[in-house]
Amino acid sequence: MSFNQPGDARYGVHSVDHFALEVPSLTKAQHFFEAFGLDVGQRDGSLELRTTGNDHVWARLFEGRAKRMAYLSLACWADEFDALAAQVLANGGTRVDSGPYVDREGLWFNDPDGNLLQLKPGAKRTPSGLAPRNDVLPRAGRRSVLGRSETAAVRPRRLSHLMLFSSNLDRSIAFFRDALGLRLSDRSRDAVAFMHARHGSDHHLVAFAASSARGWHHSSWDVDGVDAVGKGGEQMRKAGYTEGWGTGRHVLGSNFFHYVRDPWGSFAEFSADIDFIPTGMPWPGGDYPPEDSLYLWGPELPPYFIENGEA
Repeated sequence: MSFNQPGDARYGVHSVDHFALEVPSLTKAQHFFEAFGLDVGQRDGSLELRTTGNDHVWARLFEGRAKRMAYLSLACWADEFDALAAQVLANGGTRVDSGPYVDREGLWFNDPDGNLLQLKPGAKRTPSGLAPRNDVLPRAGRRSVLGRSETAAVRPRRLSHLMLFSSNLDRSIAFFRDALGLRLSDRSRDAVAFMHARHGSDHHLVAFAASSARGWHHSSWDVDGVDAVGKGGEQMRKAGYTEGWGTGRHVLGSNFFHYVRDPWGSFAEFSADIDFIPTGMPWPGGDYPPEDSLYLWGPELPPYFIENGEA
């Protein structure tokens, strides 16, 4: 059950079901995401990304001329689907009935930035409470940390969130609020904005970074603590992926992070301990200056982190 607040749309999605990307090389994509710790399967000439021990497909990758988001699939409660679909169309969503990727499941539509989205009934994939931690903690009378050769590979537990470039930040916020029922968690002036779902959600389910054009920035994957975030970055460095940003800690969302640059200039993030917003909780969101919104500690931001190669 959700508890609406003043200014809320009547209905809202509860999860990102999965995302889909087009990339120039599926072979390179498979190498990158396997090194990242995901299970990569092949189906009908495309790739499917799963987390270990979970059969859910979090992402699909198709071969295309250049990297771009093919579509984003969002899930809602089955008994709210019809009303939420009507809410989407009444608030700026443009129905799409045919074309690449469009099937007969749910409602397919374009948002005002031209992104292809799918709304469908589905299971809640976002957590309903804080994720458990398995950090290495000091223990009296025993060695707390194993040698590097003895530690297991980092394997993400689930998709946490994603970030898109937006050609109009305020318009994207308004559409995902009024049409899809997300709530603004926090923003930093006209640079970035973070939105969460009302049904119990990480601090952000979808985030936006301002740009001159739409585009794909990153997918973020939950791991079981800051130790795994740091080890994940080292895991990718050893696999040949040396560019990125981290390890550090964000301010908005509070999560530990390590971003790894993929072969096409976007990123995959190891993330841990992100803030959680329970169902019905009024979140004290704010608008923060850049110096107080990006990171509490960590290496300096590389210039390419904020470049939209699709612009």
